[in-house]
Amino acid sequence: MNNSLTLLGLLSRQPSYGYDLKHSYDRYFGAGKPLAFGQVYSTLARMIRDELIRALGEETGGGPDRKKYEITVAGQDKVREWLFTPDVPSESLQSNLFAKTVIALLIDDDADRLLDVQRSEHMARMRELTKLKQDAELLQVLMCDHGLFHIEADLRWIELTSARLARLKKELQNA
Repeated sequence: MNNSLTLLGLLSRQPSYGYDLKHSYDRYFGAGKPLAFGQVYSTLARMIRDELIRALGEETGGGPDRKKYEITVAGQDKVREWLFTPDVPSESLQSNLFAKTVIALLIDDDADRLLDVQRSEHMARMRELTKLKQDAELLQVLMCDHGLFHIEADLRWIELTSARLARLKKELQNA
């Protein structure tokens, strides 16, 4: 996920303080991995430099000065471009699991065990995500479903590959 464009998208709703942007990001997208304040403010600084946002001024108070930011027309255009540019599904065909499977076969190690271990890890993550969905708001349910569907695809690949290991090993040895 592109954190910069996501923050810019959040800022499209209304002018906001960096502190509030960070909390909006964490609320919608930060489940398990919230943004650090430093990352938010360095991203805002780059967006000012690139003229995608502007600072509206500073407010002084009991703590550090607070800056409010608003999106520029160029920033709005950037968000629209990002929204309607389709993401390329899985740009790389070589995953870490694929590489481990091939290496295990090349060095005559136990690829079946490797796939079993990975299957167990995937199943454990599926249980975690399924539990997170219980009594959750729709936003979290949809996020968990996204993860679950990706895990299901990986599990289908693991099953198919397990069924083809002997043939793949033979092909690799003859190469």
